[in-house]
Amino acid sequence: MRLLWVVAVAAFLIDQWSKFHVYHVLDLAVREHIPVIPPLLEFRKGFNTGVNFGLFAGSADGQRWFLIGLTLVLCAGLLIWARRSFTRWIEFASAGMILGGALGNALDRLIYPGVRDFLNMSCCGIDNPYVFNVADVFIFAGAIGLVLFGGERKRRNKPS
Repeated sequence: MRLLWVVAVAAFLIDQWSKFHVYHVLDLAVREHIPVIPPLLEFRKGFNTGVNFGLFAGSADGQRWFLIGLTLVLCAGLLIWARRSFTRWIEFASAGMILGGALGNALDRLIYPGVRDFLNMSCCGIDNPYVFNVADVFIFAGAIGLVLFGGERKRRNKPS
């Protein structure tokens, strides 16, 4: 479990540092668009009050608190699952990435009533209108890690 907590704290701090740096040091809050490696990577100001890709976005304060509460419940469930079932380092690290990213976005919702997004990636003549943040990267990487590497012990023990 120690690895889970170390990865979670690291993911959380990296996420919060990146948001602060891009929004306040690079001044994205005012500039709204910063080309980094156009069009592959650009910083674009974004504020998400919904879930992934702005689904269910709204300004209702009740929705904000619901999403914060849901995040905390899901994080608690992930911790219980990890403690009871995980045995390999990759499972703990993956869960830590999810936990740190989720709590980073939850803190944004608590402070700003939405999540600060800024990463935009486009390629091959396709203009991607969506923005995301480092916490989202950690959440998706952790989820992929759990899908690919989690539960292998149980699959090996199943009779063919």
